[in-house]
Amino acid sequence: MKTIITTALLTFLTVMSYAQTADQIINECQEALGGKNWDKINGMKMSTVIEQGGMQMPMEIVSMRDGRTYSKITIQGMEIIQGAFDGEVVWSTNFMTQKPEKAETDDLENTKRAAKEFPNPLANYKELGYTATLEGQEDVDGVKCHKIKLDKKTHLVEGKEVPNIEYHFIDTDSKALIMTEMEIPSGEMKGMMMQTKFSDYQEVDGVMMPFSNSYGIKGEESQSITFQKIEMNPPVDAEIFKYKGE
Repeated sequence: MKTIITTALLTFLTVMSYAQTADQIINECQEALGGKNWDKINGMKMSTVIEQGGMQMPMEIVSMRDGRTYSKITIQGMEIIQGAFDGEVVWSTNFMTQKPEKAETDDLENTKRAAKEFPNPLANYKELGYTATLEGQEDVDGVKCHKIKLDKKTHLVEGKEVPNIEYHFIDTDSKALIMTEMEIPSGEMKGMMMQTKFSDYQEVDGVMMPFSNSYGIKGEESQSITFQKIEMNPPVDAEIFKYKGE
């Protein structure tokens, strides 16, 4: 009986320590990336140039604290808006017609649910009602990392609520976020794990930003983006977010 009680107590203490450690690790990560300096930032713009088919296409990604966002690609003088959200509508420019089109209802609802994740889901996960759990340590490209499971608000997929879980990998030494993983909830790649890796952190107005990101399916080849410039609190025309279709 004494052994059973001792084992149960140790199990309870281990679970409690993991919960506390998850919070502590996330706090250390946020401090390492700028801490209170993020309170002064209400938006950011990341600029790069994509090369495809011998063409160079400037691209900018703008994210605002209130959830508004857009990506803009300039192709031979034409500006193509993708993944824009004005607070009410999610829309993109149709490449063929050059006209704005609204996203599906599920995409709109999922965007609204994630709208306050600025600058990332870990920044205010408690206020958003997310749950963080430490799942031990794993190596990411030779770097020892804490693996944090983040249980977020459910996704809406074909009108049904499905789990929405992300895994965040935080460098045990630098405390920087270096990778996220999430299961793709729908489409041809449903069930596969999408990885995003972050590197080349540099200081911008008192906060740390990864200037190099890579995206891809776990275990397969990934695509990389290197940002030439990242601006905090950039001047942005509010009209560019707005849906101007019918």
